[in-house]
Order: sequence, then C-alpha cells, then structure tokens
Amino acid sequence: MQVEMRIQGLMLDPITQGPLIVLRDPRTDAKLPIWVGAFEANAIATEMERIRMPRPSTHDLLRDVIHELGARLTKVVITDLQDNVFFATLHLETGAGPKQIDARPSDAIALALRWDAPIFAAEEVIQAAQDIDLTQGYKDTERFRQWLESLDESDLGKYEI
Repeated sequence: MQVEMRIQGLMLDPITQGPLIVLRDPRTDAKLPIWVGAFEANAIATEMERIRMPRPSTHDLLRDVIHELGARLTKVVITDLQDNVFFATLHLETGAGPKQIDARPSDAIALALRWDAPIFAAEEVIQAAQDIDLTQGYKDTERFRQWLESLDESDLGKYEI
C-alpha cells in the first residue's frame, strides 16, 4: 500500500551537514528522512519558496519537456530502500497510457513540487526506514533518532507541503 506523504522540512543534517528532506505521514506522524545532494536540495528549496529563476533549471526543463510531449506527472512514489538508499518512480500519464520511470527521490520530489503532484511512499519503505542507521555510520544513532522525532516547525522551517 502507498501512503501519501507531506514535506515537513528541508534542512541541514546537524551531523553530516548534508541536506536532509523530511517527509511525514500526516496520519501517523511517521517521518522519512532522505539525504539529498546540494543541487537537488536547491531545486527543492527554490520551488518550495516559489523562487523563479531567469533561466530554467534542469527540473524546470524536464517539467516543460514532459508537458510539451503531452504527458503529465500524476504522482511520485518512494518505492524501495536498499542499503540505506531510497528509490522512487515518476508516474506519468501519457497519450500511450500510464508510464513509470525510475528516479532518485530528490529529483522525483523536485518534479512533484513543480507539477503540484502528490508524493507517496510504500508502507514497507516507511517501516524499513524506522530500522535504518540514520546516522550513516555515526556513533550515536539513538540520539539522532530522538532528535529527528523531536523536530518541530521552528527546526524545519515553514514547510508543510
């Protein structure tokens, strides 16, 4: 089963100093932390803030190409978690019928924001994420998990998408 998620926040992980997007299940408050690259974090942040760039970014370009080809993005799904790496699919509606395209979650989320498309996660991914080493090799996993669970709006910014 797929669960619709909301973007709770985009921030820097205090341990790795890498960008971290936190998805949240509004029904259960389960959180799905996904580390993303700096470029992808910027693409997500600019769209969350509705900042318009003078020239199209790669994600804007892909949105425009999909549109010009007569297709539309209907949703993105975080589909799998393997070795602490998340996987996602883009779900497109095309003239030839529905299509699914493999994508990195960060790119999928950046596109979902540009299409105002819902973000889903497979239930088993949400469950499996509760068991991963959230610190990616750092010593105090439990302390980091408690920190993640205690995040509130002031920690995550004004995002609840």
